[in-house]
Amino acid sequence: MSLVVQKFGGSSVANAERVMNVAKIVTNTYKNGNSVVVVVSAQGDTTDDLIEKAREINPDASKREMDMLLASGEQISIALLAMAIEKLGYPVISLLGWQAGFLTSSSYSSARIKRVNAERIRKELDKNNIVVVAGFQGINRYDDVTTLGRGGSDTSAVAIAAAMKADLCQIFTDVEGVYTADPRKVPKATKLKEISYDEMLELATLGAQVLNNRSVEMAKKYNIELEVLSSMTNKPGTIVKEVANMEKMLISGVAKDENVARISVIGVPDIPGLAFKLFSKLSAKNINVDIILQSIGRDGTKDITFTVAKEKGKEALTTLESFKSTIGASDILYDDKVAKISIVGAGMESHAGVASSMFEALYEAHINIQMISTSEIKVSVLINLDDADRAVSAIHDKLF
Repeated sequence: MSLVVQKFGGSSVANAERVMNVAKIVTNTYKNGNSVVVVVSAQGDTTDDLIEKAREINPDASKREMDMLLASGEQISIALLAMAIEKLGYPVISLLGWQAGFLTSSSYSSARIKRVNAERIRKELDKNNIVVVAGFQGINRYDDVTTLGRGGSDTSAVAIAAAMKADLCQIFTDVEGVYTADPRKVPKATKLKEISYDEMLELATLGAQVLNNRSVEMAKKYNIELEVLSSMTNKPGTIVKEVANMEKMLISGVAKDENVARISVIGVPDIPGLAFKLFSKLSAKNINVDIILQSIGRDGTKDITFTVAKEKGKEALTTLESFKSTIGASDILYDDKVAKISIVGAGMESHAGVASSMFEALYEAHINIQMISTSEIKVSVLINLDDADRAVSAIHDKLF
């Protein structure tokens, strides 16, 4: 008998009709002789609605109380799904994160899973129950409810699959798999049969919103084979695994990230140690820096330009403004009307000319490049936000 972990996102359980649809998918898997653990997100826009309710009462609510509130979204969806499965005549039980054994760190709103004590899940499976687990949540050492941050239900599903050595972990979403670009924006985008963990991780980190990057990291660490597929259509999805036979495809995808802000520190004295001082200030505030560009010194000064996540942009700017005179910078510029466009592919390592094709596509579309960053399996460029969708289409047309 195989153990299958299935995860359904908020759009898959958004209303009664979709909950019944998910119940049918789950019970079909069970009927085929599998043990099934189902991880579910909150319905539709429930999490956003709850955040809105909190803001009406207290815009500065503590993260602990926010976790208490937000965890209720998944409690609703697991109970409703369990009721739907009951209605179809199958044995089922729903469990909250803490009941399912999710022990986490104490960082409210962005907790990390420390371990999964899967004893309760095992007992329920031994009773032949389908087990429906609330994703995105757990409990810390103070017995407080915690949440894992956006996309945390993917991570919950992979964590259960790892803890229980599941045979397959299926992530159901509103798209039919992993595409070479966002199919809603690029009509010519094609679905990949399979993709490696490393390529999927880069795509997830660079803005492709199919899988949460922490879940891909965990799947790679514990060698859990993932399948990304749609809950709306009965079609095979994309397999994410250690080594994917991409038929020697150079590029596995083009990703767009609009959650970016660019900061330029102008006229920094050209002496050793200043870059360290500057970035250590940001590090102390937990602000991650991505693409970094430092100009060649002139007149004894240099300019340092870098990108951060948009929601951290203003905090980064305030931190650096207070520090400006200490490092002797003449000015600090800020721009959040930018986007990062990336191409990802394991085949790029051994092929020259992929980056130049990308730059040629942007040149032909009259799109200006502000910054460039490369690694073994990716090339990222920073461009104007207004050009983002056009850039993705132009690059996709050129490379595919």
